[in-house]
Amino acid sequence: MEIKYGRDKLFDLLVMNNLLVKHRRRKVFTTNSNHWYRKYPNLIGGLMPDRPNQLWVTDITYWRVGPGDFAYITLITDAYSKKIVGYNLANNLASENAVRALQMALKTLPIGFSQELIHHSDRGIQFCTKEYTELLDKHNIQISMTQNGDPRENAIAERVNGIIKNEYLGDARLIKYSDRIDKLIYAVHLYNTARPHLSLNYHTPEQVHKNHESLIVNKVWKNYYKTQPSVNPLQD
Repeated sequence: MEIKYGRDKLFDLLVMNNLLVKHRRRKVFTTNSNHWYRKYPNLIGGLMPDRPNQLWVTDITYWRVGPGDFAYITLITDAYSKKIVGYNLANNLASENAVRALQMALKTLPIGFSQELIHHSDRGIQFCTKEYTELLDKHNIQISMTQNGDPRENAIAERVNGIIKNEYLGDARLIKYSDRIDKLIYAVHLYNTARPHLSLNYHTPEQVHKNHESLIVNKVWKNYYKTQPSVNPLQD
């Protein structure tokens, strides 16, 4: 007896009977907080930045660049303007990669900068090493860290990670490092200069970072860092 069944109807039948093979994607961990380096307290509960270079937030994320192949991106973002001020791309999670992103961010500070600046991260080993924390101390930057694994404790960094990965990079098949870094550089440029944010009154991060004194943005600022943090994942 011949049974005629279309593809869509067949898949509906498989779904109804739980017979589809589940596609499992490799889970990538970028945070290792099980280390002996000093872990710092969270200094930003209740803080509402009112200028650029008052609070930097950072995180490391992975980028799928081929089947089973990942690159790792460190991003440092100004919490007020949402501008990415430092970044680094690497094929591993070595601590010096985070240091390179920090060195880039420090170069964006105005000459003679002396205002208070807080650097906020998770407790990953890359941000706790002697080299990283001494570089922050050298520039009189206060060190703040999350206290648990809740991503809302570093909400802006998590949000920017998602924007760069999902809107600009996506899964790619880039074998050469030069192609990967070119794509990341272009993605950061577009994000900083061409992507308006609702929370910035539809200005771009670059506009707010450079012209914050003449732009009204703080009236729509959301306090991401309450004592018991809560964040709308759809908020810019």
